[in-house]
Amino acid sequence: MPTGDYDDEFLAESFEAHRGHLRAVAHRMLGSTAEAEDAVQEAWVRLSRSDAWRIDNLGGWLTTVVGRVCLDMLRSRRSRAEEPLESWNPAPAADPDPAQDALLADSVGTALLVVLDTLTPAERLAFVLHDLFAVPFEEIAGIVGKTPAAARQLASRARRRVRGAEEPHADRARQRAVVDAFLAAAREGDLDGLLDVLDPDVVARSEAGVTAGAAAVAVGASSFAHLALVARPALVDGATGVVVIVDGRVERALTFTVVHDRIVVIDVVADPARLARTEVELV
Repeated sequence: MPTGDYDDEFLAESFEAHRGHLRAVAHRMLGSTAEAEDAVQEAWVRLSRSDAWRIDNLGGWLTTVVGRVCLDMLRSRRSRAEEPLESWNPAPAADPDPAQDALLADSVGTALLVVLDTLTPAERLAFVLHDLFAVPFEEIAGIVGKTPAAARQLASRARRRVRGAEEPHADRARQRAVVDAFLAAAREGDLDGLLDVLDPDVVARSEAGVTAGAAAVAVGASSFAHLALVARPALVDGATGVVVIVDGRVERALTFTVVHDRIVVIDVVADPARLARTEVELV
């Protein structure tokens, strides 16, 4: 337990002062509100078990811890994938200047989480921490176990990928139409209909693991036709999705990321504790 100048109440208050920042870091790292909360909670557990009075910069220490926790979660997520995501090897390019970096960080918006799903965990961490939260490469290097120069290269590769990405459709009505088509095909067990709306490299993530590739995701979706029958359109944590309602309770929530009228990411939450923290609005 913490000692010295930190008692339990003061430590809790100090942590709460940083919670919003830590949640933002974790959400951009993981792309999931529920997982971000888990990462922030793990940071609190580690802080409560540390000699907190020895920490000179609590905000920096907590950001580093959340970064490490998220990196472990991303690596675990990727190791469970049935197929690796398609690799991407950009040609070398010069790093942009700081003004361009700031514009990039402000502009990626909706595209960010989609593109970051295609990066390695280390690239994703380096880009998020440096470009979006101004964490020095010296600190990032310690998290990923590389030199500062190597950490800079990780961020540079990620930055080029983000800059080259096209913005996903912001039109929610078009997203809704794609998801409705997915749901209709799932209800009918229509594999061809599912393949029509799935990106070839679609990734479906759940507590049970990761499924990659349109064929595998389509087979999985068609096998749950009985659940699709009771699924309803909804906004899930503000994103286009569907929820499965049984006996008046949300039993499962799915969110969809749509790019060019194809579904590229499906996130499935079935754990009751995570569902309790998920905001659902039927539409």
